[in-house]
Amino acid sequence: MGTIVFILAALIEITLAVYCIATKSNQKRTRSWIRIGTFATFFFFTLISVIEWSFQWKLLAATLLIWAIIGVVSLIRKKEEKKEPKRVGIIFKALAMLLILIIAMAPALMFPQYEPPQMTGSYEVATAVYTYTDDSRIETFNNSGQNRKVTAQFWYPADKDGTYPLVVFSHGAFGIKDSNTSTYMELASHGYVVASLDHPHHSMYTVDTEGKFTMVDTSFIQEVIDVNKGIYDEETVFELTHKWLEVRTQDMNFVLDTIIENTKNTDSDEVYQLIDTNKIGLMGHSLGGAASAQVGRDRDDVRAVINLDGDLLGENVDFRGGKYVINDKIYPLPILNIYTDDMMKLFAAAHDAGYIDANTLILDTAPKAFMVNIKGTNHMSLTDLPLFSPMLVSMISNSVSMGGGVEADKYYIIETMNTLVLEFFDCYLKGEGDFDSEGTY
Repeated sequence: MGTIVFILAALIEITLAVYCIATKSNQKRTRSWIRIGTFATFFFFTLISVIEWSFQWKLLAATLLIWAIIGVVSLIRKKEEKKEPKRVGIIFKALAMLLILIIAMAPALMFPQYEPPQMTGSYEVATAVYTYTDDSRIETFNNSGQNRKVTAQFWYPADKDGTYPLVVFSHGAFGIKDSNTSTYMELASHGYVVASLDHPHHSMYTVDTEGKFTMVDTSFIQEVIDVNKGIYDEETVFELTHKWLEVRTQDMNFVLDTIIENTKNTDSDEVYQLIDTNKIGLMGHSLGGAASAQVGRDRDDVRAVINLDGDLLGENVDFRGGKYVINDKIYPLPILNIYTDDMMKLFAAAHDAGYIDANTLILDTAPKAFMVNIKGTNHMSLTDLPLFSPMLVSMISNSVSMGGGVEADKYYIIETMNTLVLEFFDCYLKGEGDFDSEGTY
């Protein structure tokens, strides 16, 4: 929709400029009526939901409103043109208007209007956001001396019908807690409570419940980019990735412990009273997948883990003699690894070089480890970002040197992933059915 609106608006400006040159006039009255008509049309399409009102359209709406007001004032004043306009002036004015239009349309072009995947469950979904303060940790990404705060958003069944399994989600590097909203909604519609974390300074941005806005740490961005570009030696990569994981796992353990503690308090909010703490699953994308697998290994109260395209970095427990030392203890939980073509290529390259990666070792040794490859995908395909902003996906993939072309339909990818996620957690958290979906899709 954003592209269509931009093309139509650009055509109007170009046509108007050509008409002005042909008639050797600025066509103030015509220009004014077009401005007013354009705003009225935009307003009408918003009212009938052809354009779904959201933050993407606010800048354009403000621009069109200003132009419409200028048009009304111009019609009222009825000021006559005193001299014939120069062609250069008409062209310059048209280019200036196009530039303003591009700026006003940027949010709609960057974040196009889209239809979210349909939920298949029977429950209506509610949501709530909380910010927790960890009194045991001081924030290390700045010098404020304040305790670290972690914000989590919950998606849960709006209907009270007993208690439900809890799934805690960790986003990838530069991700946000909303990165897999379609998955959270699908799980909640089938009777799960999902809590997704924002990891401050690892998340692209975080807004806590007090309205404090925190951007991603620039040093963290550069470290991730440099690791993906192969700039560091393997020992440095080991040290950096474990530094990142420590932040993630501490956040996840803290939020899990806080949630569990709140479930014991009969005066706590509704969402906590809906949680069955005997049925806890973890899930994450990329670095969040690695953190989820590590927390799952370390805790006794987690029953299942899903890793979305993450390299299981926590399984590399040391670096000695120029090699990674992989954890030789069998992974104790059911774990589902859903991989894109990007990750499969990395594994193939490692095998060709004679390396044994932790992901493959777990798959070969753990009694309930599963691997799925969804074909025609890149690293960001297992999030909602390809729906929310295809342009941003391309920018991120290029900047961190990850992400080949995507051939599969993005709705097919997300719906296939969500089906696998639901079936896996139904099996290992609810004890419903068998999970045997190992292979290629």
